[in-house]
Order: sequence, then structure tokens, then C-alpha cells
Amino acid sequence: MIKGLHHNAYRCRDSEETRRFYEDFLGLRFAHALRIHESMTGRRTDVLHTFYEMGDGSYLAFFEAPDRPFDFKDQHDYDLHIALEVDAGTLQRMLDKGRGEGREVRGISDHRFIRSIYFRDPNGYVIELTAKMPNHDRAMDPAANDAAAILDSWQKDKAQEKA
Repeated sequence: MIKGLHHNAYRCRDSEETRRFYEDFLGLRFAHALRIHESMTGRRTDVLHTFYEMGDGSYLAFFEAPDRPFDFKDQHDYDLHIALEVDAGTLQRMLDKGRGEGREVRGISDHRFIRSIYFRDPNGYVIELTAKMPNHDRAMDPAANDAAAILDSWQKDKAQEKA
């Protein structure tokens, strides 16, 4: 049985620049760093793997791998974003902090079950900070939200467009 998320790992341009964003700005604990000199297949490499702990005990992790090409670009929200849960007070505080530091920040967006703000990290990833609204649990309950019917309708509409 899957118990939960241990970590999600992403590439980073520079581990120290990434640490400044995730630890100094967002406030995540810099929990671990692992320098890898040899891959599991025996290939020589020099990679740094870093981990940042979130309040639920899961981690965001990053690989700095200078010897492996990677196309860093500013991601679009629909392509890739990392959504981190905060409370409503933290959402407003981080919005103010981001604006005060002159960071790119968008929001507060009302999604009717969560409210969100958006930053861009130094690697181009969109970071969403989100606070649950009182109706969140009901909105996320498939017995109450018609998720399966909405997906079915989506699939039918796609099939008709192709026809």
C-alpha cells in the first residue's frame, strides 16, 4: 500500500540558489544533501541531491547535475507547477513578502475550494501556495463532485472533435 509522498525530485540549475529560495524564502527546512559520485550502473558522475522538508514530513528534492544537459525554461502553470499547502494567514504573509522582495507573484486566485498565489523559483518552476477554503473536503469528495462524469464528458468531447 502506498503510504504517502516521500519526495518529489526536480532538476535545479544551482543548488545554493535553489536553497535560498526554498529555505530562506519559503521557509522549508534544508534536511539533507547527498553527493553522488557514481551512478547505480557504475558510471562516474558528480551530482548533488538536496532535500527540503515540508510540515507533513514529505520533501521536495532537487538534483544539480552539471554533466547532464537539461532544458531549463519558465514552465507554464498547465505544464508543471508545484502546489504547497499553507494556511490563509501564511498565504497573505507570503504574498506580501514576495511583493516586498520584488519577486514575480500572482494572486490571490479564488478557485472556489482553494485560494492560491504563484511564484516562480530560480529554476523556472511555478510554485503555488494554496490555502483550503471551508468547502475544500466536500469539493474533493468524488461522491459529491461528479469527477467521473466530468472526465467521461471530457473524453466524449475529445472523441467528437477528432471525428
